[in-house]
Amino acid sequence: MREMYTVHHHRNMNENSDNLPNGSSILHGSGGGGGGGGGNAGIPSVNDLNSNNGNYRNTIVIDNQPKRRVSIASDPAADSRGGGMGAYDNPAYEQNPRRKISQTSLHSHTEIGPVRRKSILINAGHDNESDHGSLHSYDNRPYKSSALDALNAKIAQHQQQQQSSNYSSNVEESWLYNFCLKCRGEESTPSWEPPHWQKLFPYPLCPSYRQFSRIVVLILIGVLLWITAYVIIGESAAPGGQLFSLVVLTVAANFGGYLISLTTLPRLIGMLLVGILFQNVGWTNLDGDFSKVTAHLRKFALTIILIRAGLEMEPEAFKKVYKTILKLGIIPWIVECCIIGVSTHFLLDLPWVWAFLLGSIIAAVSPAVVVPCLFRLRTKGYGVAKGIPTLIIAVAGIDDALSVAVFGIISSVMFSDRGIGYQISQAPVCIIGGLAFGVIWGYIARFFPEKGDSYVVPMRTIMLFSGGLVAIYGSEEIGYEGAGPLAVVFAAFVSNLFWCKQGWEVEDNPVSTAFEIFWMIFEPILFGITGATVKINELDPDIVSVGVGCIIGGAVLRILCTAGIAFGDRLNMKEKFFVALSWMSKATVQAALGPVALKHLDVNASEDEKHYAYVVQTMAVLSIVLTAPLGAILISVSGTKLLTKTKQPQVIEGWRRSHRPSMRDISIIDEEEEREDPEIPEDKETADNTQTNTHIPPLSFSPYNK
Repeated sequence: MREMYTVHHHRNMNENSDNLPNGSSILHGSGGGGGGGGGNAGIPSVNDLNSNNGNYRNTIVIDNQPKRRVSIASDPAADSRGGGMGAYDNPAYEQNPRRKISQTSLHSHTEIGPVRRKSILINAGHDNESDHGSLHSYDNRPYKSSALDALNAKIAQHQQQQQSSNYSSNVEESWLYNFCLKCRGEESTPSWEPPHWQKLFPYPLCPSYRQFSRIVVLILIGVLLWITAYVIIGESAAPGGQLFSLVVLTVAANFGGYLISLTTLPRLIGMLLVGILFQNVGWTNLDGDFSKVTAHLRKFALTIILIRAGLEMEPEAFKKVYKTILKLGIIPWIVECCIIGVSTHFLLDLPWVWAFLLGSIIAAVSPAVVVPCLFRLRTKGYGVAKGIPTLIIAVAGIDDALSVAVFGIISSVMFSDRGIGYQISQAPVCIIGGLAFGVIWGYIARFFPEKGDSYVVPMRTIMLFSGGLVAIYGSEEIGYEGAGPLAVVFAAFVSNLFWCKQGWEVEDNPVSTAFEIFWMIFEPILFGITGATVKINELDPDIVSVGVGCIIGGAVLRILCTAGIAFGDRLNMKEKFFVALSWMSKATVQAALGPVALKHLDVNASEDEKHYAYVVQTMAVLSIVLTAPLGAILISVSGTKLLTKTKQPQVIEGWRRSHRPSMRDISIIDEEEEREDPEIPEDKETADNTQTNTHIPPLSFSPYNK
């Protein structure tokens, strides 16, 4: 029977093949039955995959596949087989009304008699899209494409998609795309856009609608305020007036700071450079009577700096490591102040009192430089295990308060004509009086306003700011100028201490956010007018060269001193040097206090005093230009080399709405939690799930697993 079926079947196939066009052949499973062999003459090559107008018919002969046998006892072809295009393989021997579909079928061979297997290349009516053949036309004859045909089609389609995406990939890798993406930034909340905005202004080459509308609003506010100021003040607010030039300088300084921030350097560098440019090109004039306005703006900016310095000191962290903070905040400051005083006395011929006045200014650390750099390191997990950012920021606050207080004491002695008793009383009265006022004002802020008041945030903000202004102006009025800065810092610190006990989180203090907004307004004003005091054609090369040497020498010796006295603080040698490097940046206090000495001089001042005040101002500006960018670069580069990185750095989330890094972002987790092991262990639930699923083999994808 086997021989009869084989002869008859081959004869039918040969007769059918004679009717096909030249070069065609019968493939396995095409047409109707389970197939025997089929010739391979005239089969297209592999390179013809993409021919026939996208009809990817399989033309590859797979010789290494095992040949499948066909049972001699077969049933009539079912209607569903082949979609109605099937035929009888051998009608003479079709005996059973049912047939077994595959080897895994549930039909029993004993129940329905002999069965035959179905070829894997025939369309079986499965729902699987890869097994579901498509009807195509080849040589004017319809045929069913196999699963391998569908696979080849998908591979070709994937290659075409890769080729079409080459242009977009090149665009995304270009410097222009990355620059626009960095300029655009990320928004923390969903934003609305008008219809077709993306078509007219594609992402990210153009700003988002939120950024565009923000710029429009700021321009409208500025125009309206300028019109109002012009009506009230008059010519000073008109184009060419001093108030108008100050506004233009502030706007330009803000834009210059934005451009510099794209290089990851502090914004204040760009603001300072814009001020220097405007002064030396002749685009601004802030001298004369208008200098009184700039002096008051400096005091407002100084008050904001000191309040932020007090709010940034975490009460709990300060309580735990206050000895370390005081030790590292006071001793290195004294060392640098003395080095600057001694070197400028002998090298620049400054009197001792002027030299130490300059030393008190230069020795201050700038949180405006340190905070953004530490923020980037902290988000990557560097140094958080030992609370290093907390230590650095707290010491910077102590430095600022100490510098401003000592400067106030020295300047009160220098520019006062009172007796020797008054001069001796400066230090104790300023220290005790400043601390007392700060504690009392902070204690008042505990009860007023009431903590549940719906307007508690704006009232606390205004109350703290007004108290700081009273302390600064009041201490200057009574002749004890050094008491005001200490009062401002401790008022903010004590207020924050009580507010935390009432439920406010240190990292989510809305008053800190309010003063951050204030600083965003006064930062370009402060550094713009500071840069505008520098006249390049009047600079003395000898003062510049010697001053740069004094600043570098003081910074280097301070770094060595800090690394040497940081014993017993659970810091290794690399971490000690990083902490010391981070305190070399100068900016905010130098910008606020540098020109003050020159403003204290009256018309009766001698030429020598004017020269000394000029040296102090020049050295203050040089310290900003020299140490601010260098300190930012050293912090960013050395932080990844000297600090230990944790596996899971904290992600900052909270009330703060501004996109700019704030001092509140540097509030670190409890140092004792991870001091022994900086590597954070895995979550227990995750570890248990991993252990439970170890018996499951890994999944792998293969295009032939269809």
